[in-house]
Amino acid sequence: MKTKLATATLAATLLSTAPLLQAEPTRFQVDDEHFSMVFEVMHIGYAPVMGMFREVKGEFVYDEQTGELSSGELAFKANSVFSNHDKRDDHLRNKDFLDTRRHKDITFTVTGFERTGDNTGVVTGDLTLLGKTNPVDVDVTLNKADVYPFGHEEYTLGLSASAVIKRSDWGMTYGIDEGMVGDEVVLRFAFEAIKD
Repeated sequence: MKTKLATATLAATLLSTAPLLQAEPTRFQVDDEHFSMVFEVMHIGYAPVMGMFREVKGEFVYDEQTGELSSGELAFKANSVFSNHDKRDDHLRNKDFLDTRRHKDITFTVTGFERTGDNTGVVTGDLTLLGKTNPVDVDVTLNKADVYPFGHEEYTLGLSASAVIKRSDWGMTYGIDEGMVGDEVVLRFAFEAIKD
């Protein structure tokens, strides 16, 4: 009787932990058709200028069961910057700002992740801009995780994220002393990532 009870208990334990045992890190590819990254920088104190980068690639490895983000990278094409003004965009591409001839990509590489709630967390990573790398904390919210209802019909994560940086930390100082262009840059991200 004791043997049968012990066997039943062991079986029940294994069944109850089966999802945990089967859980494993999963690679997700950022869907560049459903990705937006907006930056905001104050202009002469009047109003923030908003812009975006139109070309991005990215992937990350995430274990939903444990909440572990083990790796990841986003790469933005610096030359794809867009602020809805051709002359300003040309200025953003030159040496005063992004210097896109010398620095083709802006990259963010994940170095850590800490959960702050059921669907929120802080991603830490290294942001490389103008050839210089600094750590950045990004607040992340997982909006939805489910099979996509149409199109590719794959398992998809929907995320929102934000961060605030000082561009002078990367040596981009044009217009700061004169109060023409703010130092603080607000970054906002919204994207979908498809299970690989």
